Amino acid sequence: MKRDPLAAERQAQEEDAGEQETPLWIFGYGSLVWRPDFEFSARKVGFIRGYSRRFWQGDTFHRGNEKMPGRVVTLQEDYDACTWGVAYEVRGEQIAASLQYLNMREAVLGGYDTKLVKFHPQEKEADEPFLALVYIATPQNPTYLGPASEEDIAAQIIVSSGRSGHNIEYLLRLADFMRYFCPQVEDEHLFSIEEALVSILPCLCQAEDPLVEV
Repeated sequence: MKRDPLAAERQAQEEDAGEQETPLWIFGYGSLVWRPDFEFSARKVGFIRGYSRRFWQGDTFHRGNEKMPGRVVTLQEDYDACTWGVAYEVRGEQIAASLQYLNMREAVLGGYDTKLVKFHPQEKEADEPFLALVYIATPQNPTYLGPASEEDIAAQIIVSSGRSGHNIEYLLRLADFMRYFCPQVEDEHLFSIEEALVSILPCLCQAEDPLVEV
């Protein structure tokens, strides 16, 4: 039986990580900001430069299905932009366990790259920037959807749901994170989609109301 070279590479990455004594930081900018689902030693809110967060990745598992793919975020290279999120510190056995979990989780969608990026903590007085590992969906991803208007993205989110919950929850939790933890930041793309969704929902509810004879 042939051995999957990608699986072998992931296993070697996890085994090497487990032997490291130095900690590893993992940067989350989507659902990881509120639900990492792996053990960690510390967490810090902050940002990375050179990337913008976009709802351009399709999801046929966690927040959608094959017939109605959801929309989740990925990162787009953007020299003047920065993306806010959460960096998680993992140590010792936590390193291999977290990488195994993330590799399996993102492998469901496929087409993810890993990169080391410089993370800038929100509390600048306490910490210097440090390197963090980040997962980024690429355009070569089989479920990559690419750009669309905020209204079209919101309309797709409204009708999509997957094994991790409704796509609306994903959008609103991410917007709530930005408001509560990064109130000084205006994430135009994110908040424009949220605004479009809120404006569409009343119309959708009215359209679904049963007709009542007078």
